[in-house]
Amino acid sequence: MTGLAAEFKARRVIGLSLIAGAILTIIGIRFWLFPYQATMTFGLDPDNPGIGYEQMISLRDIWLGLLAIAFAALKEWRALALWFAFGAIVCWVDATLVIAANGPRLAIAFHIASGVFCLALAVSCWQLYKRVGR
Repeated sequence: MTGLAAEFKARRVIGLSLIAGAILTIIGIRFWLFPYQATMTFGLDPDNPGIGYEQMISLRDIWLGLLAIAFAALKEWRALALWFAFGAIVCWVDATLVIAANGPRLAIAFHIASGVFCLALAVSCWQLYKRVGR
C-alpha cells in the first residue's frame, strides 16, 4: 500500500470511527431523554420494572461513544481496534438480549449488523496500527 493509499484508508477509518462514536453518543442521549421510545426502538421490554437500565445504557453509550471519538481524533489505532473488537461483542450480546425479550427482528438485525461493522473497523484499525504504529 502506497503512502497515499494508506493515508486515504486512515482518513476513511477515522471518519467511520467518528461517525460510529457520534451515533453511539446520540443513542445514549436518546436513552437518557426518551427512555421509553429508545427502549422500544432497540427491542427491550419498556414495561420491565426495576433498576433503570435505560439510564445505565445511556451512560454506557455516551461515554463509549465519546471515547471512540477521542481515539479516532488522536489516531490511536490499537486502542480503536480494541474498542471496536469489544464493541462487536457488546453488539452481539445486545442482540441476544433483544432476542430474549422477544424484540423486533429489525432491532436484532441492527445489533448483529452493528457487530459486523465494528468487527470490520477493528480489523481496519489493527491493520493501520501494524502499518503506522501507535
